[in-house]
Amino acid sequence: MIVANFVTNRPTMSETRTYEDFYKFLGAKPTRLGVVSRLYPELTASYLTESLRNIFYMDSKSNNKYRNIDSMYFEWEVETNYIKRVELAATPEGDGCNGTSIFFAFKENYYQKYDIFKADNTFEQFQVIARPVRKADDYWVLECRLITTDLNDKIDVDEYHAGDTTRFQSNAMPELHEEGYVKYQSNIERHRGYISTHRVDDTYSALYKAHENVFISIGKGDGNGNMKETMYKMDTVEKNLLQNFLYVRNNGLLFNKCNVDKNGKPTISDPDTGRPIYIGDGIIPQVERFASKYVYTTLTVDAFQTAISMMCQKAEKAEGNKFVFICNEKMWHDIQRTLGSWLANFKTCGTYLWSKAANGYVNVGATFNSYEYAGNTISFKVDRTFSREYGDNKGFGLFLDLTADKTSGEPAIEMFTLKGGDFISNKLPGVGGLDGLSSGLVASTVAGSKLINWGYSGVAVFNPYRSFILREA
Repeated sequence: MIVANFVTNRPTMSETRTYEDFYKFLGAKPTRLGVVSRLYPELTASYLTESLRNIFYMDSKSNNKYRNIDSMYFEWEVETNYIKRVELAATPEGDGCNGTSIFFAFKENYYQKYDIFKADNTFEQFQVIARPVRKADDYWVLECRLITTDLNDKIDVDEYHAGDTTRFQSNAMPELHEEGYVKYQSNIERHRGYISTHRVDDTYSALYKAHENVFISIGKGDGNGNMKETMYKMDTVEKNLLQNFLYVRNNGLLFNKCNVDKNGKPTISDPDTGRPIYIGDGIIPQVERFASKYVYTTLTVDAFQTAISMMCQKAEKAEGNKFVFICNEKMWHDIQRTLGSWLANFKTCGTYLWSKAANGYVNVGATFNSYEYAGNTISFKVDRTFSREYGDNKGFGLFLDLTADKTSGEPAIEMFTLKGGDFISNKLPGVGGLDGLSSGLVASTVAGSKLINWGYSGVAVFNPYRSFILREA
């Protein structure tokens, strides 16, 4: 039962820290404040880049990979190793009976003369017998023949609709053939990302800094008799500033949307100076444009199997893949309940769910941190950042393939920054110095100091197609 609630957000949080602020907040002799628990955010974006050493430092002096470092952007090519699907633009004309021509309309110029393609919905095969005819930029007409051993065979035109997909299969040439065409079995694109600048400042008075250690020692229980537990914990200015910087950068690398147009010009600028403000795409916006998506009402194991199947279609191999699944807390609890019920329904060995300790007590339950299907494994990771972004009442999860490129060794996700510019810390000492009690040179006549943390960062999901979003309806 809660009997009191203390809100620790100062109304003057954005202003300079002073001794008076904390005197009013704690009182002259704080004796009983209760146990304070702080839940630190799990910074997934920082883990996926910094902790895994996936950082590319762009040297402004000698850099032969990106020629224009001052433009604050980086580029990469995406190659997805799966056969391209080409959509129909309209219902075909003709049924192919008695060897007559069938005219297919496609949204792009992909198939060429002598190419053989297959319809995904009927599995019927056709050969192109003439060069494509352009009717519009997104409307190309091809004259084709149905591939069959019986000239009486024909297609059911009602089974073909605009938006249906086809895929390239092969080609076949006549004698004395005069032309042929190369066909790309993968989709190659060029993507561009931008580097953002993040900065956080904090200021404090000389008197505050001189008493900061006193506040901390009181919080630790020093001088309070036999009381040893920590009753109150006050962060130092440096620690609080670092946590704020990491929070700002992590959320930017995850959720920020790009504000740069196709000409490379930001749509937002500082109203006072007119200087452009570059905002690069985070991991989620990059993935959301290309990821497969699945919306569920009740989470089942079928949802995981569907996600794994679709991820494997875009992976380099059909089995042996390891995917990471980052989710919010609601999804995390849904996963535990779903997998627990799945094991119970299949009457699996009871030791999965309970065990009897030496003292006779029975431990019931299990925590599921991975799931394997068809030779592929997904590992679950809960991230409270997702809970804040998408709420606690709706499940949200993101599948990512973190397999490094087999040819170049490039990681699946990488952070870009200027050389030595990922984290920069500056200090502006005033009267009293940084500790409030020092003599010497100062940079300000004010009896206070300023700490500044800032840096450059951008993130690239090198193959956003190899991702999957699972969301609760």
